Amino acid sequence: MKILGLTGSIGMGKSTTAAMFEALGVPVHGSDAAVHRIYAGPRARLIDDAFPGTLHHGVIDRTALSRAVVGNPDALARLEGIVHPLVREAEAEFLGASRRDGHPLVVLDIPLLFETGREADVDAVLVVTAPESIQRDRVLARPGMTAQKLDAILARQMPDAEKRAKADFVIDTASGLDAARAAVEAIVRHLG
Repeated sequence: MKILGLTGSIGMGKSTTAAMFEALGVPVHGSDAAVHRIYAGPRARLIDDAFPGTLHHGVIDRTALSRAVVGNPDALARLEGIVHPLVREAEAEFLGASRRDGHPLVVLDIPLLFETGREADVDAVLVVTAPESIQRDRVLARPGMTAQKLDAILARQMPDAEKRAKADFVIDTASGLDAARAAVEAIVRHLG
């Protein structure tokens, strides 16, 4: 089974690209989706223990959590120390199930793949990209997003040009859905 790592900076089109792989029958494990499940599951209590007052009705309040960690590197490291191992556990379960099911190719959608040294865990890396102006427009259109939050997120991410230089495959998502879909199909043919 080949493992393709899907990454790209915030707002570059990872979710849309991941959905294109899924439409072709390629299983995708999304780190962001795993975090959402953790925030709404029984292990959310671990986060509330570290950041009291962030759990409401059994679900982590992302706004309250954001207030506790944005701009505070120690708090962010503490949160990542809780969440990252849980995401890796879910990922390992996904990979095991995919192997048992005989899938020739799977995708791991890992937003901070290069930043966390995860390229060693995959057979190839796909970076999705778009011009900075499009990226900013996409992200600032999200509910609750501000220019300050976006800048804080981007400061933690490897520059897009560096990611593209390290990638095995690059898809420019600003070229349109049809072009992206054709690129995804070509990657599946090549790897799968």
